Amino acid sequence: MPFTHPNLANRTAVVTGGGGVLCGGFAKVLAAQGVKVAVLDLSLPAAQAVADDIAAAGGTALAIECNVLDKASLEAAREQVNAAFGPCDILINGAGGNHPSGTTSKEALEAIDLEQAAEGVTTFFDLDPAGISKVFNLNFLGTLLPTQVYARDLASRPHACIVMITSMNAIRPLTKIPAYSAAKAAVSNFTQFMATHFAPVNIRVNAIAPGFFSTAQNKTLLWNPDGSPTARTGKILAATPMKRLGLPKELAGALLFLCDEAYSSFVTGSMVAVDGGFSAYSGV
Repeated sequence: MPFTHPNLANRTAVVTGGGGVLCGGFAKVLAAQGVKVAVLDLSLPAAQAVADDIAAAGGTALAIECNVLDKASLEAAREQVNAAFGPCDILINGAGGNHPSGTTSKEALEAIDLEQAAEGVTTFFDLDPAGISKVFNLNFLGTLLPTQVYARDLASRPHACIVMITSMNAIRPLTKIPAYSAAKAAVSNFTQFMATHFAPVNIRVNAIAPGFFSTAQNKTLLWNPDGSPTARTGKILAATPMKRLGLPKELAGALLFLCDEAYSSFVTGSMVAVDGGFSAYSGV
């Protein structure tokens, strides 16, 4: 089949968090261009499901169980990738996520919260440093460590690139999730650091900042049990000029643009927002 981005054919991509909805979509988009894709995920069944979909569509993929916070696990995954496909050309740092231990119950502190503790209510003052570290490490160290492992191979490739997956939270922190917002801001800053640091060895580093997409992770935050939108979803849509959530396939163009040097050879250290205008809207 003809590829719309023939430059990418036969290259090797590593996608962390590849068993998820968005990063699984990234893996499939790259495979459709003839890229050999290693799908890395903490859940092997989730990674295998994505690899199976790729194979069913005629692509080439390998599912690998991998913990992005464990360097030994990452090194073992790299050995499997190199043995099966050769050195990495494209690294998609997509592993990440939030956790209730880094989340407040209310959007803003109320005076009553200072006067008495309420059962089941987590205020800013109740946040557990261990929970904050868990979220921060998953999102920040979960990009730093894979980069340490794969950048040596990338530096030997002629058109290497790294694509970081950050978030709208990096631009405008959302209420209730301080750890996740801070971590994604760190990822955006780290993207710019790496773009500068790796420029002499010709590795381009950019980021995609998705707006709001419905995934398995945020399903209960966005939708009520009856399928109706939650109040939080209503706020999101009110702050999104296009008045809808994004579709995973709408991230494909940004990904291919950043990976294909025919389109982005002089683009590094940039963040592409795919958010329906959320980051541009002031609310008035």
